[in-house]
Amino acid sequence: MNVVLSLLMNRCRLIPLYFMIALTVLTGCSVSKNPLRKEIKKLQNGTNKDDSSYVYGLPFENARAHFLVQGYFGNFSHKERAALDFKMKKGTKILAAREGVVTRVKEDGSRGGTKREYRSDGNNIIIQHFDNSRSGYWHLQKNGALVNVGDTVKKGQVIALSGNTGYTAFPHLHFLVWTSRGGQWNQIPTRFETSKGIKYLRAWKWYRSKY
Repeated sequence: MNVVLSLLMNRCRLIPLYFMIALTVLTGCSVSKNPLRKEIKKLQNGTNKDDSSYVYGLPFENARAHFLVQGYFGNFSHKERAALDFKMKKGTKILAAREGVVTRVKEDGSRGGTKREYRSDGNNIIIQHFDNSRSGYWHLQKNGALVNVGDTVKKGQVIALSGNTGYTAFPHLHFLVWTSRGGQWNQIPTRFETSKGIKYLRAWKWYRSKY
């Protein structure tokens, strides 16, 4: 099924309607029962208004807009993940969404595709923030990391080049924020500063930075 989806992506150049149909047909109607999914819906709808969470920057250059092909708990590969997938051409500059210290850099992966055996080939950068949360940037280009472990990076700093490595059907940036407390991994929904205000992002929409 992933091969069919990949072919649709390449042929249609990510026409949202075609991609939505492909996801619906290939993944069915199952949804995650994770309670965080309902919480995120409330945040997106504005039901939870008392929000003091950190406001992230979009992880790409200000002059560009990118299409969010899959959002939190998406039916394709995010069924249990509060993660975001931004469609990007290979070699697109990736910016740090938040300041912090680089704790992991992998850039030696060269393979990418819809075989699960490619998961370990996904190049990535992980940045730890002052509140002990971490943000991860996946599917980077081989040798595409522009920072090293131990570097302190600023919000908006170019840290990598996007690619198509690891378990992926098309070139994109996979972005995720989480924290670890007591050995337990907790995902964190994130709001971003966009050209249309501070928002929790939704799939099937284009987003551009504020500036």
